[in-house]
Amino acid sequence: MASLTITPGRALTGTLTVPGDKSVTHRAIILTSLAEGESRLSSYCRGEDCLNTMRAFQALGIRIDEQPDALRVHGKGMWGLREADGPIDCGNSGTGTRLLTGLLAGQDFFTILTGDESIRRRPMGRVVKPLREMGAVIAGRKGGELAPLAITGTRLHGIDYTSPVASAQIKSSLLFAGLFAEGIMRFREPRLSRDHTERMFQSFGIPLRQDGGTLVLQGRPSSGWTGRAIVIPGDFSAAAFFLVGASIIPGSDVTIQNVGINPTRTGLIDVLTAMGAKIDVLNRRDEAGEPVADLRVRSAALKGVTVGPELIPQTIDEFPILCVAAAVAEGETTISGAEELRVKESDRIATMSAELKAMGAQITELPDGMVIRGLGQAGKNGRLLGTLAGQSHGDHRVAMSLAIGGLTANTSTAVADTGCVDTSFPNFERTLASLLTA
Repeated sequence: MASLTITPGRALTGTLTVPGDKSVTHRAIILTSLAEGESRLSSYCRGEDCLNTMRAFQALGIRIDEQPDALRVHGKGMWGLREADGPIDCGNSGTGTRLLTGLLAGQDFFTILTGDESIRRRPMGRVVKPLREMGAVIAGRKGGELAPLAITGTRLHGIDYTSPVASAQIKSSLLFAGLFAEGIMRFREPRLSRDHTERMFQSFGIPLRQDGGTLVLQGRPSSGWTGRAIVIPGDFSAAAFFLVGASIIPGSDVTIQNVGINPTRTGLIDVLTAMGAKIDVLNRRDEAGEPVADLRVRSAALKGVTVGPELIPQTIDEFPILCVAAAVAEGETTISGAEELRVKESDRIATMSAELKAMGAQITELPDGMVIRGLGQAGKNGRLLGTLAGQSHGDHRVAMSLAIGGLTANTSTAVADTGCVDTSFPNFERTLASLLTA
């Protein structure tokens, strides 16, 4: 079992890039597979989650040539997929599983989707239920609440759906199903979740429009779309570990190049700035419909803040590393409205509470968040305790967050079961080592 040992006492300095955006890579693989002709996806995320989505489409009859710096996807059009020879394994990817469930519900063949132990625990009913309202035929454990899911492709019809939660996975699953449905699909959510799917639909010319707070999609468009070259921006969620690390470790000065700064993803910048962080957004530009910039961050004394439900959709994946920032800040940080974190790769509220408490943090767990009483950043009061038994709980973001937390500790920290990091950031340890100065 892989593990990672962190030795504190050094600043983070230098320039780096992070893997291509995981969310954008998933969607780019899907839409270029459905395009007519060849596409080139450069700077794609090579984490296992995205590679499993790539393998899924290869199993569905799409030729995808894998290169170190690019994927060449030979799209076969909207109706070019074929039945896989066996079950499709989505690994640890909730995004891949839920988006494929929507897409495959409208095909004319049968598919079984499964995944690892974590995926088989995560709730699928949130997409299965509205897909069934569209006419989908989906079976699964506990009535379709849990994977594996058996999908009998059939003719779908558009529905008018209001999601009870702000979730890009629910939204995207229904939009992909809506592509193959007869009639109009309308979708609303209580707050705007990340909008990568909408941006990519629009960049390909797919007839999706916004009507107030409602997304309106014309199903079965009269014409398809052609393949193209797409440059995937750097993943903000991967950059987040270094934004926090450089903020909380004295003497740090780090520049992260080519990072996606989609405003539905960058709530952490707003939160860290409110805490007193020094983050400069430089060289703004667009790539494939996504805003991109270079981010420079320098160490600063942070203070506690309140993070309410309105900020959770924009910070949902950054919650574990935000907890680390709050643990060493001065004052109290309260996070609420984050019950969605209970059903991620791990129960991130429970896991981060337990692991940071073991490192000396003062945390009160809430049903939908937590209260963190920061240790302050002056002298001994600003440092966590090292631990020889930190646990990732099989969650890549927990593993990387504990590694960054270990850099602020009094003694070395060992994080166990870090093989999960490969799902999103295969070179994390090497990248972190490259920034550490003696």
